[in-house]
Amino acid sequence: MDPCICKLQMHKAKPDSVSLLTSLPQDVVFKIASLLQVRDLCALGCCSRFWRELCFSDCIWESLVRNRWPLNSSFHFASSSTRSPEFETWRKLYLQRHVELGVRARSVEKFLEACSRSESLEVGDYLKAIDILIGTMFGFEDVQRFLFNPQMNVLINLVGVHYCLTILGIRGDKLVEALRTHEISDRRVCVKWWKVGRWFYGFRMRDESHSRWVSLADLATEDDEHVLGVLRRGTIHEVLRVQISVVGRARTSTSWSCQVTQRLE
Repeated sequence: MDPCICKLQMHKAKPDSVSLLTSLPQDVVFKIASLLQVRDLCALGCCSRFWRELCFSDCIWESLVRNRWPLNSSFHFASSSTRSPEFETWRKLYLQRHVELGVRARSVEKFLEACSRSESLEVGDYLKAIDILIGTMFGFEDVQRFLFNPQMNVLINLVGVHYCLTILGIRGDKLVEALRTHEISDRRVCVKWWKVGRWFYGFRMRDESHSRWVSLADLATEDDEHVLGVLRRGTIHEVLRVQISVVGRARTSTSWSCQVTQRLE
């Protein structure tokens, strides 16, 4: 926890300390609260009635909701003036969304586990997992929290990278830095695809097979996006089949046993 918050908690009972805090301009205290992480914001809100009213106010949590889930338009997040009766607070919405996305991420993991055979996955099932994330409108923070766990199967990590690249438009250094932070940048997959054989003097040649090993970091920064293009298109036109396999199957880090955490961090 931030040292400043610890200090506030130690002196929260002193009248002069409370008086000093409440005497700050409103825009200053709102700025202080808006710069905190969610966990620290909740901790600060437990210091006093003054900080509770501030840290749990709608104006703070509405900003947190919109920043974390930018894909959700104002149509999905009603403003305070048009809020329905069951829509109590933005803080409640944030917590509900956090738990819901954790559950949905777990369902994606179970789906891929059920579809995976011998640590390999057909592209149709892979794209269905992407569609689940699209339907739930995961944000970049959600992908990092729920899909970039190094203890998860690398196919889960790959789904998260693909979603960031194609749906969120996050690539390059920003995405690579996130992969390195979560210690999954060097994890690799093998992408194989089979294409219809070419015609040669009236005869069709044998079907062509291609394969490529690629790390998650390489996929995030690849200029020609060839492998990503194969994964995105799936089996269309001349491509008969696309299969994604785990590289280094014997490693324990490719297991499906990791549970998705729903705790606010």
